[in-house]
Amino acid sequence: MGTPVWWLKTSFITGAVADAIVGVLIVIPARVGETEFRYSMGLAASLMFGWTLLLLWGSQRPVERKGILLLTIFPVITGLMASGAYQYATGSFTLAKVLPTMIVGVGLIALLGFSYFKARSLEHE
Repeated sequence: MGTPVWWLKTSFITGAVADAIVGVLIVIPARVGETEFRYSMGLAASLMFGWTLLLLWGSQRPVERKGILLLTIFPVITGLMASGAYQYATGSFTLAKVLPTMIVGVGLIALLGFSYFKARSLEHE
């Protein structure tokens, strides 16, 4: 079922790919919309690409840098999910727009959390 190191590397790479995809989606002009949102979306994209690189860096020494996975779970993924939930609750977004983020978010939280706790067994070896 994979070694703890395999799970860590898989988590880092999966998270990096997800962040890169979101970063690209954020900077597509048709998705950004009104001019007043372009600056804030540019800031968000910069952070997403930065986190992508952080996760790729973490994958190079996954055991030593596994704590990055916890920071990715909270506040990054949970923050993105909370933002979507807020937009849905206020009627700004439809459920169809928010649901993909929620599903991917829950999946990433499960993967990253599982990998982190599985790797904790390496500390006692």
